[in-house]
Amino acid sequence: MTNRRTILFGLTAAALATPAVARPRFRPLFNGRDFDGWTTVGDANWRIEDGVLVADKGGMSFLISKASYRDFDLRAEIWVSDDANSGVFIRCGDRQRITPATAYEVNVFDARPDPTYGTGAVVDIAPVSPMPKAGGRWSLMEIRARGDAFTVVFNGQTTVDAVRDAAHAEGPIALQYGAGVVKFSAVEVRSA
Repeated sequence: MTNRRTILFGLTAAALATPAVARPRFRPLFNGRDFDGWTTVGDANWRIEDGVLVADKGGMSFLISKASYRDFDLRAEIWVSDDANSGVFIRCGDRQRITPATAYEVNVFDARPDPTYGTGAVVDIAPVSPMPKAGGRWSLMEIRARGDAFTVVFNGQTTVDAVRDAAHAEGPIALQYGAGVVKFSAVEVRSA
């Protein structure tokens, strides 16, 4: 009995002493100071105010990450006006022509005429119901991309759950300005 107890205590101590496999940490894609790591496409008036990315004028425009990503977790803090059209595009296949046909668009668009692919949806891939509202407050968007599977969580509500689509395997991340007022205070990524 004593030998058994000694072995069990020894195994327990060894298990506790073994370091857990560390997950990579989130790294900021936006540093709060400048556009380092980003390229602008389109004519919106992207600027930085008090450490926040802001756009409120111009036509369809994107801030595109210089790096490309395949499997990752993304967190973005976003504030939009009630009439805003924004979102985050992932795995963009064409850096000059960003559309739901060339990337995955995780939408932030409360006033979309057809709310099927409104806020929280992946446009043309994964509809949302019920659609969360983003207008007039800070929101946290979380995107998980693993191979052909995607999950989207918007303010704690899972809006897309493990949808499968293999059209776009890898590419940069793009922040969208389409209309209204759009602000991003944090954009972070963690490779899988």
